[in-house]
Amino acid sequence: MDKDKTIFFNKIRPLRDEIDRIDSEILSLLARRQAQVEQVVSLKKAHKMPVYHPAREEDLISRLRAQAVGARVDPDFMEDLYRVILRQSRLKQTRKMELKSIRPDAKVLVVGGAGQMGSLFAGLFIRSGYEVRILDRNDWDDARALCKDVDLVLISVPIEKTGEVINTLSPMISPGTILADLTSVKQGPLADMCRAHKGPVMGLHPLFGPTSDSLDKQIVVICPGRDEESCLWLKDQMGIWGAVIVEASAEEHDQIMEIVQALRHFATFCFGDFLYQRQIPLERTLEFSSPIYRLELGMVGRLFAQDPNLYAEIIFATPERRQLLREYVDSFGRHLDMLDRNDKTEFIKQFNRLANWFGPFSEQAMRESTFIINKLIERF
Repeated sequence: MDKDKTIFFNKIRPLRDEIDRIDSEILSLLARRQAQVEQVVSLKKAHKMPVYHPAREEDLISRLRAQAVGARVDPDFMEDLYRVILRQSRLKQTRKMELKSIRPDAKVLVVGGAGQMGSLFAGLFIRSGYEVRILDRNDWDDARALCKDVDLVLISVPIEKTGEVINTLSPMISPGTILADLTSVKQGPLADMCRAHKGPVMGLHPLFGPTSDSLDKQIVVICPGRDEESCLWLKDQMGIWGAVIVEASAEEHDQIMEIVQALRHFATFCFGDFLYQRQIPLERTLEFSSPIYRLELGMVGRLFAQDPNLYAEIIFATPERRQLLREYVDSFGRHLDMLDRNDKTEFIKQFNRLANWFGPFSEQAMRESTFIINKLIERF
């Protein structure tokens, strides 16, 4: 080894040793932090408090970003690091909190419990210590026995079957039983449940796929039906599992879902169909793609990797949804004249009008999408 290399290694060795010591200190501090989290979990379990506290997390991130600037550390790096730490903390809390049941003696019947979403919720109830019964398509001969003395009947069947199942089961359950459903449309099922069952009624819509292995920060919409006080333990149990609860009327839920789900999925379907009709070479386009194109194409491909029956149910669920989608398709015709005239001035005018309507959300969208794009660049 020549003299310069010897000098280099002699100088760098103590620096590396110090970095190793700092890494050990970081590990020790993370272990100490986790020990404090364990005590927080115990308190939350004792007082039946939810895992996720969004205001506290955002206050913590804001404070750390400010401290990072003062310490001449990249605040974005600090935020990324703590988002990982906080998520790991929430997941650990959620796993422990899953074992906590709000109503330890309650019996739960999951109708459609062999399906993906039904089995997800059945598993959550089982891990929390509830007695869980499953009623699936081959169990109807035993339906009356399965319904006996249950505290909650949770219906997780296709939308077009939900009304029939509600009407069939309602005479078999006691007046004190909570009747709830998991469908993505709420007005029809909620009205059916309130009409068929005289006891507590609640509509639920989990805004995530059945492949999720945790409810951490997953949104569950709750639409009150009847006797909210009797349903409170079910709502609290969702919070214990880490879900973010959003309450809405059935009417508001369905109106918003027309945009959030039906329009978005249908627009994605149309984009994919156009690529197919033109026989676009997808892999070749990715060689030329910007990160935003890869992200957009990824969302299109994601749709076609899933069950078409699920998306058909969502898109064609109600006449109102189908009417909205017809209006969406018709809206394209309003822009054809602008294209025919090659009217860039009109395009810019309309662009600015829309940008003004989106307002501050555009800046938020820019920050969030930039974060996602940067993560995509790191991956690929």
